[in-house]
Amino acid sequence: MRIQVLGTVRAWLGEQPVEFTSAGQRAVLGLLALAGGQPVTRPELIDSLWGDDPPASAVNVLQTYVKHLRRRLEPDRPARSRSLLLPHVGDGYALRATADTLDLLCFRHLHAQAAAARHVGDDRRAAALLEQALRQWQGAPLADVPQLAGHPKVVAVAAERAAALARYGELKIALGEVAEALPALEEAVAAQPLDEAGQARLIRAYAAAGRRADAFEVYHAARRRLADELGVDPGPELRAAHDAVLRAEAPVIAAESRPRRHVPAQLPADVPDFVGRDGELARLDALLGSPTVVISALSGTAGVGKTALAVRWAHRVRTGFPDGQLYINLRGYDAERPVAAGEALARFLRSLGVPGQEVPLDTDERADRYRSLLDGRRMLIVLDNASSVAQVRPLLPGTAGCLTVVTSRDALPGLVARHGARRLDLDLLPHADALALLRRLIGPRCDQDPAATDELAERCARLPLALRVAAELALSRPSVPLRQLVGELADERRRLSMLDAGGDPETGVRAVFSFSYRQLPEPAARAFRLLGLHPGPDVEPYAAAALFDTGVARARDLLESLAAAHLVQHHGSGRYALHDLLRAYASELALLDGDETGTARMLDAWLHTAQTAMITLHPAERDRYRLSTAPPLPMPPVGDPMAAQMWLDDERGNLAAAVAYAAVHDHSAHAVALTVTLLRYLEGGGHVAEAIAMHTHARDAARRTGDTAAEAQLLNNIALIYSQQGRFAQAAEYLGYAIDAARRCGDAAAETRALGNLGHVDAWLGRYESAAAHLREALALCRRTGDRPAEARVLGNLGQIYRRQGRHADAETHLRRSVELCRSISDHIGEAYVLVTLGHVEAGRGRLIDAADHHRAALTLFRRSTERGGEALALDGLGTAELALGDAAGFDHLLEALTIFRRLGERAGEAQAGNSIGEAHAAAGRPGAAREAHTAALSVAREIGDRYEQARAHSGLTAAAEALADGTAAATHRDAAEAILTEIGAPRPAPILTGTTRPA
Repeated sequence: MRIQVLGTVRAWLGEQPVEFTSAGQRAVLGLLALAGGQPVTRPELIDSLWGDDPPASAVNVLQTYVKHLRRRLEPDRPARSRSLLLPHVGDGYALRATADTLDLLCFRHLHAQAAAARHVGDDRRAAALLEQALRQWQGAPLADVPQLAGHPKVVAVAAERAAALARYGELKIALGEVAEALPALEEAVAAQPLDEAGQARLIRAYAAAGRRADAFEVYHAARRRLADELGVDPGPELRAAHDAVLRAEAPVIAAESRPRRHVPAQLPADVPDFVGRDGELARLDALLGSPTVVISALSGTAGVGKTALAVRWAHRVRTGFPDGQLYINLRGYDAERPVAAGEALARFLRSLGVPGQEVPLDTDERADRYRSLLDGRRMLIVLDNASSVAQVRPLLPGTAGCLTVVTSRDALPGLVARHGARRLDLDLLPHADALALLRRLIGPRCDQDPAATDELAERCARLPLALRVAAELALSRPSVPLRQLVGELADERRRLSMLDAGGDPETGVRAVFSFSYRQLPEPAARAFRLLGLHPGPDVEPYAAAALFDTGVARARDLLESLAAAHLVQHHGSGRYALHDLLRAYASELALLDGDETGTARMLDAWLHTAQTAMITLHPAERDRYRLSTAPPLPMPPVGDPMAAQMWLDDERGNLAAAVAYAAVHDHSAHAVALTVTLLRYLEGGGHVAEAIAMHTHARDAARRTGDTAAEAQLLNNIALIYSQQGRFAQAAEYLGYAIDAARRCGDAAAETRALGNLGHVDAWLGRYESAAAHLREALALCRRTGDRPAEARVLGNLGQIYRRQGRHADAETHLRRSVELCRSISDHIGEAYVLVTLGHVEAGRGRLIDAADHHRAALTLFRRSTERGGEALALDGLGTAELALGDAAGFDHLLEALTIFRRLGERAGEAQAGNSIGEAHAAAGRPGAAREAHTAALSVAREIGDRYEQARAHSGLTAAAEALADGTAAATHRDAAEAILTEIGAPRPAPILTGTTRPA
């Protein structure tokens, strides 16, 4: 028995999850668990469950909850016998649990051991014990019992975790392991945002790790919260931490405390009851002595055990690869859903610590980054189910010390010839090993009829997968002699052979599948067929319920019955997957059955849940998502932001696969709607690779079905994604396609948006005349159609172009009109963007106080929304204005802006804020620091093609070189700045003044 309350309330009997049929049962179990073994009286339980207004039947209802809990948690307890787990104690109940059976008690036990270790001075052991204790937590205590969220015991237990987090952070800092402390300290601060001691601790840790910008951001965020919520200024401890950062008094970082490399551990679970393959394992062992990159290509027919062998061996040798193990199922033999090399590289890069927004869009660039990250590491990489050398080649490391294992049905001769792979061809299991596996799985019945066991091994073609399925079939029919089962299987095999005139070599395994499938009750058989239509890598009960057209509990039961028959596999907590050969077989059955309505139901469910989740995360944008009709089936719980985010993260792979599937299976509308719905989640979460892939599939579907309006919208989105990555040439190309599509279908709104975005791109590239022409065309169009929101955006962007050209009066006229329109339509985000530009115009005209006021107003509006990029723009503008007014706090705002831009992966903003910081250093008489900041900004600006920020960086580098008496460098940068400014038709940028346009 295991019980979990540090997160959702769950229980297991062995490996079997216990099903609770009501929230009341979970609430009672959770309250008893939080009491830590102490009795809880009935009045206390009733008060917790119903407060001041309990129903007249409260006692009876409580007794019913306890009765059902006892039945579920102690199913083997004789009737009317005393409960050992939930006994009566006085006028109440108690939960009899230990640290081995209840996660809360385990946490407390480890926490106490950590305190004892700390008491005797063993800080390293104390930190290790606290880390182990914190792993017990899966979320807020009793997370799925919302009525108890504010209960004193729940609050007290959450406080225990906060204290453990804080202590763990302190110990890690004391041990010189600052990078390892930061996640714990950040989490502690997020849980208690008004805890000044915790904020100060995090500031000191950031400073020790060299992340001064993050330290400043924490201080200013804390200062704002204290002022807004408590009306007080920071206390002495928080101020002291901030002052130390300002004076650059951060402690020295020990060598071992530098940011630790990510160490992925992605191997699947080892295969139970593994039999044989001793020779193959020995040959793999021999590869470990090679001083160079080794690629072992395991090839063999489907179901022969390639994956099982690779995973078994990988677990045997994993300790020899201290930098981690990467694993991916490339699904190379899935005709419709193989994993492209670029997608696999994106997954690996994220596993190696690359933020999603920094994953390159080009496959070759991803491969370069991947090989660079592996340089000098000793890692084990398992590439499972590859279909070709082309799918594998970009995933191969380029450094000594790494070892790659590739499994494939193909011999992959190109890997051997070009990359020196050692090929290991897997044959069928030797007859003796096949018998040994059957004996291990079935037991004594094999010895009772050895002849039937021999024949069963041959009927299964000595393929491990087929042997396991047949063994489970035998176990499910204990009264049927093995001889009878073998005879029935022989008939099935002959039937399949007659259907397959070509002599399919997989007839044996298909016969086993077919026979096992025919033993299923019809509901389970139907569920198996329908799973063949599921496009994603795994399935959870809610999606299965939509696919099967059942309730969630029933769907879970069907999945469990299929798992028991070895026709699906457990794939993480509450998730299930199919072996690729079984998937192919299920797909074949589904096509023969002709029932494709399940796919439509599942796509409907995914779409509605995705829209609901996005509305939960961004309620102000409800109208944007056009919520579809709710399917008549239960939906996953996505009503609170944390649950919505978790569902999107968990289902991202399935949603991406759903779009690819829908795009080529007559579900174009679903492909488009899902893609458009998820745009903000994908770009905001840094999942740029997935965003581009999904939009490409959806655009192709729209094009095939002649939905030109959808095509225009998707092309616009693709351009926006490229633009935010600083890939302006690609953005301009897609916007040209979008304009053409919009004109072909007469979609004036889409044309306006594309023209406005093209003006935005041209502005970044310094093509001001072209940008203004596109924007004026867009302005005329939206005025003709009466599109006031679009008119407000275009006016704001035109104002920015005129500001860049030094036409301040024209800029101010357009910007003030844009502000009026935004306010009239309650477009507060649009208003904020325009106020930022208006602030820069005011600064350019010498009205610095007005400029600062505009930026502060914009900052307030941005912080009421989720527009983090806009917040960074306002901070950059406010910082420049404050510095020009002599307020040193402006420098902190510039650092905060740079931090946000980098976290978002907004390269244009990073160049802009970097130049602002360089100008601030120059104004403060720090030419060396100014040169460093401008050099970094110039590198980013060149990378993305931002000509204005390039000129600004060259201007700053000119001033820095002059201050450092480097005449040659000053002349070089001065000439470069003048050349760019002449090219783009703009005056020299005024120091500490900047701005941006806003995409539509």
